[in-house]
Amino acid sequence: MASGGDDWDTVTYLRKKPQSHSALKTDRAINQARRAGGEVETSKKFGAGGNKQHSAAKNTSTLDAESEELRHETVDRNLGLIIQKARNDKGITQKELATKINEKPQIVNEYEQGKAIPNQQIIAKLERALGVKLRGKEKGQPLPAGPKKK
Repeated sequence: MASGGDDWDTVTYLRKKPQSHSALKTDRAINQARRAGGEVETSKKFGAGGNKQHSAAKNTSTLDAESEELRHETVDRNLGLIIQKARNDKGITQKELATKINEKPQIVNEYEQGKAIPNQQIIAKLERALGVKLRGKEKGQPLPAGPKKK
């Protein structure tokens, strides 16, 4: 036989596959690392594994009080009445006014009820469509007839 026949039976590992992170976290792996003198770091995480709030639960009266303070500023009720009066004077419905200013009818409804969050662009559109001032000291007065665009 050839002199190199014994080489076929030996297996040589060039590099060993490192352990996965989950395998390193087992009790067995931790104890083995301690025995070998390896570095082991343990830390407890706050609220780990739970679906808990970081702060203590607040009572409902506190939450109600906070929600009252955190409301959005809405348009003045007088503005809503001015819009409604001007719209009725022109004889158009909320839907027709909304179509005229390219907004949803719900937007016009919210402005008339005083529930809308003020948006200066929408108020400007309403002013032009209705021909009435909706901002400033002269609320409710007709808009001055300015030069028309050609």
